[in-house]
Amino acid sequence: MPLALAQARAAAARGEVPVGAVVVDAQGHVIASAGNRVEEWGDPSAHAEMVAMRAAMHLRNKRKLVDCTLVVTLEPCAMCAAAMVHFRVGRLIFGAYDPKGGAVEHGPRLFDREACLHRPEIIGGVSEQESALMLKDFFDQRRKKPHNIQIS
Repeated sequence: MPLALAQARAAAARGEVPVGAVVVDAQGHVIASAGNRVEEWGDPSAHAEMVAMRAAMHLRNKRKLVDCTLVVTLEPCAMCAAAMVHFRVGRLIFGAYDPKGGAVEHGPRLFDREACLHRPEIIGGVSEQESALMLKDFFDQRRKKPHNIQIS
């Protein structure tokens, strides 16, 4: 989780929502890590989890991550949770819970659905307070900035 938190801080420094993710193999070696790149890349699918899973897949030259753990600072959204099913991630460890956008413990609870093709082991709430505080501080700062609204 420390590397995922560092990736989240780096994402915030780039103006991204501070979410970080790390893919670790069965021996505990880091395969890939990433922070959100949505704004930088202009790609709404460039969530930290997606970027890290894609990188891990390419680096390993394998399509599945069954023997891997995905560590992420925020409960994954529906897009990322669905991608984890298709990447066949073996274990998910996440930090802050996300009652609005989460899809693991909240919302659609994707892995609990009968039709779910693959269910990773799930551990939530790891470094929860630090992850949640980083997100709260980020959005508090964004709300304080004046918006450049031009009225003609």
